[in-house]
Amino acid sequence: MLVFVKQKLAFLSVPKTGSTAYETALRPQADIIFTKRYKHMTVGKFHNKTAPFLKKSLRLEPERIAVMRNPVDQIRSWYKFRSPERLGDDFRNTGQMSFDEFVLDVISDAPSPAACIGSQFGFLSIRDGSVPVHHLFAYEKQPLIRAFLAERFEEEIKLKPRNVSPHVYAPISPEVEQKLRIARAQEFDLYARIIDHDGVLRGFSTAPQV
Repeated sequence: MLVFVKQKLAFLSVPKTGSTAYETALRPQADIIFTKRYKHMTVGKFHNKTAPFLKKSLRLEPERIAVMRNPVDQIRSWYKFRSPERLGDDFRNTGQMSFDEFVLDVISDAPSPAACIGSQFGFLSIRDGSVPVHHLFAYEKQPLIRAFLAERFEEEIKLKPRNVSPHVYAPISPEVEQKLRIARAQEFDLYARIIDHDGVLRGFSTAPQV
């Protein structure tokens, strides 16, 4: 996660949404850089802990920006990232699991180490179910994200690929996708709202989403 004083922005890094590429490009202009286990600070932790600290200590109330990806594609990216081709013998590798098996593992009551990936809705929401993010972009709308950042930073943002996963065949069956949509209905609903709003939800609300 990066915080920018001049631009009054906090860029929250949702895993598997291209966050590393954006962080690499924007890092030279960041005033506060969270790395390692704090790189992927959730919106909840930022909202409850970091935001009050920034306000009290620095009189800084940055707008929050984050990116959300199509839920199936985000989980598919995790599947590729944790493939044996990339992780080797690491205990979190997916082994011989198909993507269908991985998805079912992810939404099970006791996911294996490979499938412990959290959820985008869990990352982006707080306890009451609201999503206190000022600018929530769809990953698939890259020109929109770059245009927003170019306006704030007053220069074009040039990205280079980072953390690119190997090509792994990962189809999903209609039956498993339906189970995923039921298990993560809030995540699919939030993503649909972003798409319905032309690729970005703007505003800031801590009221439960309807």
